[in-house]
Amino acid sequence: MAGPLRERKPPRAYHHGNLRRALLDEALATIRTEGVSALTLREIGARLGVSRTALYRHFADKRALLAAVATEGFRMLRQQTLAAWEEGGRGAAAFQSMGIAYVRFALANPSHYRVMFGGFVDPEARDSELAIEGEAAFRVLVDALAALQRDGIMRAEDTVVMARFVWSVVHGVAMLAIDEQLHGRESIDELLRYALERLRTGIEAATD
Repeated sequence: MAGPLRERKPPRAYHHGNLRRALLDEALATIRTEGVSALTLREIGARLGVSRTALYRHFADKRALLAAVATEGFRMLRQQTLAAWEEGGRGAAAFQSMGIAYVRFALANPSHYRVMFGGFVDPEARDSELAIEGEAAFRVLVDALAALQRDGIMRAEDTVVMARFVWSVVHGVAMLAIDEQLHGRESIDELLRYALERLRTGIEAATD
Protein backbone atom coordinates (compact mmCIF):
# COMPACT_ATOMS: atom_id res chain seq x y z
CA MET A 1 0.00 0.00 0.00
CA ALA A 2 1.31 3.39 -0.92
CA GLY A 3 2.20 5.67 1.95
CA PRO A 4 0.62 9.09 2.52
CA LEU A 5 1.51 11.67 -0.06
CA ARG A 6 3.94 14.32 1.08
CA GLU A 7 2.56 17.79 0.88
CA ARG A 8 4.40 19.58 -1.89
CA LYS A 9 6.11 22.71 -0.72
CA PRO A 10 5.31 25.84 -2.70
CA PRO A 11 8.10 26.97 -5.01
CA ARG A 12 10.39 29.67 -3.74
CA ALA A 13 10.87 32.30 -6.37
CA TYR A 14 14.54 32.47 -7.25
CA HIS A 15 15.98 35.82 -8.27
CA HIS A 16 19.30 36.62 -9.86
CA GLY A 17 22.22 35.75 -7.64
CA ASN A 18 24.31 32.75 -6.67
CA LEU A 19 22.18 29.86 -7.93
CA ARG A 20 24.74 27.25 -6.92
CA ARG A 21 24.62 28.51 -3.32
CA ALA A 22 20.83 28.53 -3.38
CA LEU A 23 20.77 24.93 -4.62
CA LEU A 24 23.15 23.83 -1.88
CA ASP A 25 21.14 25.63 0.81
CA GLU A 26 17.89 24.07 -0.41
CA ALA A 27 19.52 20.64 -0.49
CA LEU A 28 20.78 21.08 3.09
CA ALA A 29 17.32 22.13 4.26
CA THR A 30 15.74 19.09 2.59
CA ILE A 31 18.28 16.70 4.12
CA ARG A 32 17.72 18.22 7.55
CA THR A 33 13.93 17.87 7.48
CA GLU A 34 13.33 14.89 5.17
CA GLY A 35 16.59 12.97 4.87
CA VAL A 36 19.00 12.31 2.02
CA SER A 37 16.66 9.82 0.32
CA ALA A 38 14.07 12.56 -0.21
CA LEU A 39 16.51 14.75 -2.11
CA THR A 40 16.08 15.03 -5.89
CA LEU A 41 17.42 17.63 -8.28
CA ARG A 42 14.01 18.04 -9.88
CA GLU A 43 12.34 18.81 -6.55
CA ILE A 44 15.10 21.23 -5.53
CA GLY A 45 14.75 23.05 -8.84
CA ALA A 46 10.98 23.18 -8.51
CA ARG A 47 11.18 24.65 -5.03
CA LEU A 48 13.48 27.40 -6.27
CA GLY A 49 11.51 27.90 -9.46
CA VAL A 50 14.47 27.42 -11.81
CA SER A 51 14.64 25.57 -15.12
CA ARG A 52 16.29 22.20 -15.63
CA THR A 53 18.82 23.84 -17.90
CA ALA A 54 19.90 26.22 -15.15
CA LEU A 55 19.89 23.38 -12.64
CA TYR A 56 22.09 21.01 -14.63
CA ARG A 57 24.49 23.80 -15.43
CA HIS A 58 25.68 23.48 -11.84
CA PHE A 59 25.04 19.82 -10.95
CA ALA A 60 24.79 16.94 -13.41
CA ASP A 61 22.91 14.71 -10.98
CA LYS A 62 22.08 14.08 -7.33
CA ARG A 63 25.46 12.48 -6.75
CA ALA A 64 27.23 15.65 -7.88
CA LEU A 65 25.06 17.75 -5.57
CA LEU A 66 25.81 15.49 -2.61
CA ALA A 67 29.53 15.58 -3.44
CA ALA A 68 29.38 19.38 -3.30
CA VAL A 69 27.64 19.23 0.08
CA ALA A 70 30.30 16.86 1.45
CA THR A 71 33.16 18.90 -0.02
CA GLU A 72 31.87 22.03 1.65
CA GLY A 73 31.45 20.12 4.90
CA PHE A 74 35.02 18.82 4.94
CA ARG A 75 36.31 22.30 4.17
CA MET A 76 34.35 23.79 7.08
CA LEU A 77 35.46 20.98 9.40
CA ARG A 78 39.10 21.53 8.44
CA GLN A 79 38.86 25.25 9.05
CA GLN A 80 37.18 24.88 12.43
CA THR A 81 39.42 22.16 13.84
CA LEU A 82 42.52 23.96 12.58
CA ALA A 83 41.34 27.19 14.21
CA ALA A 84 40.83 25.31 17.49
CA TRP A 85 44.37 23.92 17.27
CA GLU A 86 46.00 27.24 16.39
CA GLU A 87 44.02 29.38 18.81
CA GLY A 88 44.45 26.83 21.59
CA GLY A 89 48.23 27.15 21.47
CA ARG A 90 49.10 23.90 19.66
CA GLY A 91 49.44 21.89 22.85
CA ALA A 92 47.51 19.35 24.92
CA ALA A 93 44.74 21.86 25.63
CA ALA A 94 44.46 22.63 21.92
CA PHE A 95 44.05 18.93 21.20
CA GLN A 96 41.06 18.88 23.56
CA SER A 97 39.70 21.98 21.83
CA MET A 98 39.88 20.22 18.47
CA GLY A 99 37.65 17.43 19.77
CA ILE A 100 35.13 19.95 21.05
CA ALA A 101 35.22 21.84 17.73
CA TYR A 102 34.61 18.58 15.85
CA VAL A 103 31.44 17.71 17.76
CA ARG A 104 30.22 21.31 17.64
CA PHE A 105 30.62 21.23 13.87
CA ALA A 106 28.49 18.08 13.63
CA LEU A 107 25.78 19.56 15.86
CA ALA A 108 25.70 22.84 13.93
CA ASN A 109 25.83 21.16 10.50
CA PRO A 110 24.02 17.79 10.72
CA SER A 111 23.06 17.77 7.03
CA HIS A 112 26.67 18.20 5.95
CA TYR A 113 27.82 15.62 8.47
CA ARG A 114 25.37 12.93 7.40
CA VAL A 115 26.40 13.30 3.77
CA MET A 116 30.11 13.37 4.61
CA PHE A 117 30.01 10.11 6.56
CA GLY A 118 26.77 8.40 5.56
CA GLY A 119 28.11 6.48 2.58
CA PHE A 120 26.38 8.73 0.06
CA VAL A 121 29.59 9.91 -1.61
CA ASP A 122 33.07 8.51 -2.24
CA PRO A 123 35.48 10.73 -0.28
CA GLU A 124 38.45 8.90 -1.83
CA ALA A 125 37.49 9.42 -5.47
CA ARG A 126 40.83 10.03 -7.15
CA ASP A 127 41.80 13.63 -7.88
CA SER A 128 38.39 15.03 -6.94
CA GLU A 129 37.90 18.20 -4.92
CA LEU A 130 36.02 16.06 -2.40
CA ALA A 131 39.02 13.75 -1.97
CA ILE A 132 41.34 16.73 -1.51
CA GLU A 133 39.15 18.36 1.15
CA GLY A 134 38.50 15.06 2.94
CA GLU A 135 42.21 14.31 3.15
CA ALA A 136 42.99 17.87 4.25
CA ALA A 137 40.46 17.67 7.09
CA PHE A 138 42.00 14.42 8.36
CA ARG A 139 45.51 15.82 7.89
CA VAL A 140 44.79 18.55 10.46
CA LEU A 141 44.40 15.84 13.12
CA VAL A 142 47.43 13.88 11.90
CA ASP A 143 49.63 16.98 11.91
CA ALA A 144 48.44 17.99 15.38
CA LEU A 145 49.24 14.55 16.79
CA ALA A 146 52.64 14.56 15.06
CA ALA A 147 53.44 17.89 16.70
CA LEU A 148 52.40 16.54 20.11
CA GLN A 149 54.59 13.48 19.54
CA ARG A 150 57.58 15.66 18.69
CA ASP A 151 57.00 17.58 21.92
CA GLY A 152 56.93 14.34 23.89
CA ILE A 153 53.28 14.80 24.88
CA MET A 154 51.83 11.85 22.95
CA ARG A 155 53.17 8.32 22.50
CA ALA A 156 55.63 7.75 19.66
CA GLU A 157 53.34 5.32 17.83
CA ASP A 158 51.94 5.17 14.28
CA THR A 159 50.50 8.66 13.89
CA VAL A 160 47.90 7.77 11.28
CA VAL A 161 46.57 4.83 13.28
CA MET A 162 46.45 7.07 16.35
CA ALA A 163 44.54 9.70 14.37
CA ARG A 164 42.03 7.11 13.20
CA PHE A 165 41.53 5.98 16.78
CA VAL A 166 40.92 9.55 17.94
CA TRP A 167 38.58 10.24 15.04
CA SER A 168 36.54 7.06 15.64
CA VAL A 169 35.88 8.02 19.27
CA VAL A 170 34.92 11.63 18.58
CA HIS A 171 32.90 10.62 15.52
CA GLY A 172 30.91 8.23 17.70
CA VAL A 173 30.03 11.02 20.11
CA ALA A 174 29.08 13.28 17.19
CA MET A 175 26.77 10.68 15.64
CA LEU A 176 25.04 9.95 18.95
CA ALA A 177 24.56 13.67 19.42
CA ILE A 178 23.03 14.44 16.01
CA ASP A 179 20.87 11.30 16.18
CA GLU A 180 19.52 12.64 19.49
CA GLN A 181 20.59 9.55 21.39
CA LEU A 182 22.04 11.71 24.14
CA HIS A 183 19.50 13.58 26.22
CA GLY A 184 20.30 17.27 26.26
CA ARG A 185 23.38 19.36 25.74
CA GLU A 186 24.60 18.61 29.25
CA SER A 187 24.76 14.87 28.46
CA ILE A 188 26.64 15.57 25.22
CA ASP A 189 29.16 17.78 26.99
CA GLU A 190 29.62 15.27 29.81
CA LEU A 191 30.26 12.36 27.44
CA LEU A 192 32.57 14.45 25.27
CA ARG A 193 34.63 15.58 28.26
CA TYR A 194 34.94 11.99 29.45
CA ALA A 195 35.82 10.68 25.97
CA LEU A 196 38.49 13.33 25.41
CA GLU A 197 40.03 12.74 28.84
CA ARG A 198 40.18 8.96 28.27
CA LEU A 199 41.66 9.58 24.83
CA ARG A 200 44.32 11.81 26.32
CA THR A 201 45.31 9.34 29.02
CA GLY A 202 45.28 6.51 26.51
CA ILE A 203 47.69 8.04 24.01
CA GLU A 204 49.79 10.44 26.04
CA ALA A 205 53.46 9.64 26.55
CA ALA A 206 54.40 7.78 29.69
CA THR A 207 56.02 9.83 32.42
CA ASP A 208 58.64 8.64 34.87
